[in-house]
Amino acid sequence: MKTIEVTEWINQQRISRLQILVLVLCAAAAALEGFDTQSIGFVAPSVIHEWHLAPKDFTPAFVVGLLGLLVGCLVIAPLADWIGRKKLLVGTSLWFGVFSLLTAEASTMSTLSILRFLTDAGLGGGMANAIALTSEYFPARKRAAMTVVMFCGFPLGASLGGFLAAALIPRYGWPSVFVLGGILPILLAIVLVFTLPESIRYLVLKRRAQERVAAILRRINPRASFAQGTTFAIAEEQRSGLTVGHLFREGRAAGTVLLWMMFFMNLLGLFLLTSWLPTLLHDAGLSISMAVVIISVQQGSGVIASIAAGPILERRSCVSLLLPLFVLSGLGIAAIGSVGASVPLILAAAAISGIGSVTGQNVANALAAVYYPTYIRATGVGWALGIGRIGAIVGPTVGGLMLALHWTTSSIFLFGAVPSFIAAAAALTMMWVEGRRETTVAPASVTVAR
Repeated sequence: MKTIEVTEWINQQRISRLQILVLVLCAAAAALEGFDTQSIGFVAPSVIHEWHLAPKDFTPAFVVGLLGLLVGCLVIAPLADWIGRKKLLVGTSLWFGVFSLLTAEASTMSTLSILRFLTDAGLGGGMANAIALTSEYFPARKRAAMTVVMFCGFPLGASLGGFLAAALIPRYGWPSVFVLGGILPILLAIVLVFTLPESIRYLVLKRRAQERVAAILRRINPRASFAQGTTFAIAEEQRSGLTVGHLFREGRAAGTVLLWMMFFMNLLGLFLLTSWLPTLLHDAGLSISMAVVIISVQQGSGVIASIAAGPILERRSCVSLLLPLFVLSGLGIAAIGSVGASVPLILAAAAISGIGSVTGQNVANALAAVYYPTYIRATGVGWALGIGRIGAIVGPTVGGLMLALHWTTSSIFLFGAVPSFIAAAAALTMMWVEGRRETTVAPASVTVAR
């Protein structure tokens, strides 16, 4: 009886239509998540005006929604290791689609905040598994690059969503943003049911029928043939105990802590910027539409830079690219608050900050996906994103506090640049730690699909 090690088999294949399909579908899910995550920032100026609120009164909507993302990343995302990545992606797409539609009916801050929490809990559960599923379908030589390209969907969705919001809000009002953000993920969930394959890793490790695994492998390479009785296996570590605990074992503790620090600091600065920038710019005299367009430029520049980073990651490690990106992020954020009311200069500074922070986050996502072995990949990525979401909660909260204390716009952005430089220091430290790390990996056991 012949046994085929699936991961090694994929490593030897060319990129196929099926793998591109997985990338596109996961990117589409990430795009809708990006649009929905950023939608609260798009509508904030309009809601504040319509409900006669002070800007600081809108802080709970930002914070509670990000708390939902945290819960999704830490609690919902790891469930994919038990029920499968496809089921979780379909379920979370339906979840945040339905609650986004309900958000359009909100009429009070408390209702809006509760619905944002529920919506973003679904978002957080889906993001980590889109990353993990993409990384599992691509060969090792392409894994980091394709994960970065896939997650470009997130800032792309946020960027395109900004232009859509700028067109929708003046004509149909702020609820239209949530209506669109609800219909699209529900439609995507239907598409995922019929087109997205399940994780091969899940099918093998959960001992599903080997014919399903063989069928997926033949879609990757139509010329492949498997003899009767062939079994499929994945050589990976099998460990008992709490899954999260394995993130700190076998020499991974320092890397895990530094990875979490990068996620925390980068998302703190990024969400401080994206949550309050439209409101700050509007208060400075720019139209709501122009403020939203500036955010879209920031996100869009990150998409372009992330795509350009893909080929670089085939030659260099993720962590070596993070250092200059985080430095660039800090410089760009500081510049936004230092160029006055000049729209061209604000656009340029926003683009620089997007190249640094958005691309940096995409590369950090890829680093998390390749840093952990497959049996804890969903947990590793989910917890890294979850810790990052704590930073994303702190960012808008601190921004609201600074507004309440009447900080100047330039001071707020100068403060917002500091986390990026701390993230850069963490990346530099991780380069040193990983350079000295001695590889002590226990022999892998082989799990076979039966």
